[in-house]
Amino acid sequence: MFDDIQLDRQLRLGVDALAFSKPTAVQALSIPIALKGRDMMVCAETGSGKTLAYLVPLAQRILTTEHTRSGGTLALVLVPTRELARQVLKHCRQLLKKSPLRVEAITGGEEFRYQQAALRKDPEILVATPGRMLEHCKRGSADLGILQTLVLDEADRMLDLGLREDVLAIASFTATPQTLLYSATLTHRGVKEMADTLLKHPETISTGKERAAHNNIVHQLIMADSQTHKNALLLRLLQEGEYTRALVFGNKRTTAARLADLAGTQSLRCGCLHGEMTTEERRLVVQRFHNGKINVLCASDVAARGLDVSGIEVVINYDIPHSGDDYVHRTGRTGRAGASGIAISLASAAEWKQVQSIQRYLSLDFESLSLPGLIARFNGKHKTSASTTHHPDEQRKAIRAKDESSANPQSNKSSGRARRRATPEENDGFSPLKKKPGK
Repeated sequence: MFDDIQLDRQLRLGVDALAFSKPTAVQALSIPIALKGRDMMVCAETGSGKTLAYLVPLAQRILTTEHTRSGGTLALVLVPTRELARQVLKHCRQLLKKSPLRVEAITGGEEFRYQQAALRKDPEILVATPGRMLEHCKRGSADLGILQTLVLDEADRMLDLGLREDVLAIASFTATPQTLLYSATLTHRGVKEMADTLLKHPETISTGKERAAHNNIVHQLIMADSQTHKNALLLRLLQEGEYTRALVFGNKRTTAARLADLAGTQSLRCGCLHGEMTTEERRLVVQRFHNGKINVLCASDVAARGLDVSGIEVVINYDIPHSGDDYVHRTGRTGRAGASGIAISLASAAEWKQVQSIQRYLSLDFESLSLPGLIARFNGKHKTSASTTHHPDEQRKAIRAKDESSANPQSNKSSGRARRRATPEENDGFSPLKKKPGK
């Protein structure tokens, strides 16, 4: 498709340098419409290639439109977190390497005066988080008067973080820019309301079924009886799985920090990522994860937004996510750009209703998994795929099996091996023993 579109020569060189073999579904559907100047609402999952889908049209418009350079930003990309801002900045600079266009990131946690100095140089493109961007708008250090394109990336997550009013306030500093809204779901309670306020007769594009888990990921569930039991399961998975990169999610920053400490006591090369860390601390941790200096990253949801590290083999939900959308966002860190991955969730009896809710919301059947010697007493009352017992070093085989299944449909059928009931000696012993009747 990229060969069929008339792009500015400098932009064409940038696209060719990225060496894409073919466009993703969201790129093929949305780029031609965006190039026509239409507003759009796009439903696209994490890792679908949506960043390039909006960067190409906004860069093409800047490079081919006559405009005065008396000052002012021409394209603004709003994102929910600093990590995502850094990722978009990186992709944008790679794409525009052969052009004279300048790109800057404006996020919280950075020196305000330094950002003011960068804005005085009139960069054509800004990638920003709403809070800090609004502050610059109010102080007059950012000029959006001639803005051509406004992009709202991961709009659903910005709404979840309570950034709606900031986004609308920033939009009030613009004239009538083309507005492109990207969200993992268009059924979010606030997305349509925001679109009705900011978009003009938008085209709606969806690249797949909403409320759907990534179909190139093996989704597994391990039951646990207690926090101590979960700790043992997590360490077994990480120690014996020998993953090159593993991402562990906790629902709280304190959980992420505790798990990183726990892994460290077992000589695992582990880092922590949460919202209370400084921008520089977070950047260094992500860089170490990317470079392979650590192979386990324990993170909270907010801190991991925008985390784009290739080769994450497994995502482990130490805590069950609060919603199906959160589950999709978390597990989308693996199996990116068509690759396969594994998502393992550890669930206690208290979290069972959340598991069922996610199953219904995503129409998802978990593969039930158990580890020898760590089998939970509570196994839930649910209908899932056939239960299996795996040694952790077999987890990576699931990736290959997933890839091979499309070529060999028979490979998806059960091997028919009988399941062995766990003996008392194999049970984990983390739950209190039940008293016999009459005692």
